[in-house]
Amino acid sequence: MQKFNFFMDSSALIAGVISETGAAHLLLQLSEYGNISLTVNEFVVAECERSFARKSPHNLPFLQLAIKKSKLRILENPTFEEVRANIYLITDPNDVPVLLSAIQARVDFLVTHNRRHFLDDPQVSEKSGLRIGTPGDAIAWLREQM
Repeated sequence: MQKFNFFMDSSALIAGVISETGAAHLLLQLSEYGNISLTVNEFVVAECERSFARKSPHNLPFLQLAIKKSKLRILENPTFEEVRANIYLITDPNDVPVLLSAIQARVDFLVTHNRRHFLDDPQVSEKSGLRIGTPGDAIAWLREQM
């Protein structure tokens, strides 16, 4: 069976760490058991660490444990030049490194809870050529592939 690769942005990764019953957590578990691959970039990890340090410092070890257990593949961030050349892909320039890493990794699905910049703008999916959805959408898509 083909092993599908999902890219998680920081909103999805944080959701997977803090909620043990949500679809994002299920994706982390599926990756832990080797059923799927999960990919992030350095920017996503740093953004999650900043968020946990600011809002919930006592949960930072759970983030680090989730990253280790789920065997996340952590990519280097795109270069400044790559980001600048692809700024047209999405309205928020801060999301360009996430989108570029997902494109470069040739993932099957970009997983996010970011409604404003990713989910509610169909142009992002069209321009990037990526399937983009919530963790629940990703699980539904995965089921369809089986």
